[in-house]
Amino acid sequence: MKALKANDLRSKTVPELEELVKTERAALFQARRDLVFRQSTDNASLKTRRHNIARLLTLINEKKSGDKS
Repeated sequence: MKALKANDLRSKTVPELEELVKTERAALFQARRDLVFRQSTDNASLKTRRHNIARLLTLINEKKSGDKS
């Protein structure tokens, strides 16, 4: 899993970012499930996915608060 770049994400709209959050959360769930059932041993991907979700949520909040100003 590759980390998403904030500069690349800034050009996207809020609905596109929210869709990315959904897909990242689903992928995180799947990665956790694979780890529990010992189908995967990649612990680093969990951290990367959590950071991607946080990055996306931060950009969504920035865009929404920027619209209100």
